[in-house]
Amino acid sequence: MTIFKKIIDKQIPAKIIYEDNDVIAFHDVQPQAPVHFLVIPKKEIRSLADIQPDDTRVLGLMLKKASDIAAELGLAKDGYRVVINTNENGGQSVHHLHAHVLGGRPMAWPPG
Repeated sequence: MTIFKKIIDKQIPAKIIYEDNDVIAFHDVQPQAPVHFLVIPKKEIRSLADIQPDDTRVLGLMLKKASDIAAELGLAKDGYRVVINTNENGGQSVHHLHAHVLGGRPMAWPPG
């Protein structure tokens, strides 16, 4: 069971920003920007490499909610970054699909 599944199941606390039947969003415990939150599907999907055709709806919901929350937190005007790390070489450390949303400062490119 991943840490994200434990958050979904309310076995460990998180600073939840949003939750519905399909997705949950919460602040990252190790923020890499002034604003750093995660949006994850409640369905356990290991990574972006593991999505199935029936997962497309929840992926759309994840991105829509990321956009909505970023706007609510004042990031829309100046911009923000959405990152989905995939598997080890992509930097994924928790094997439950998740999107990082980072903002509140300029983002460098390439990211590293």
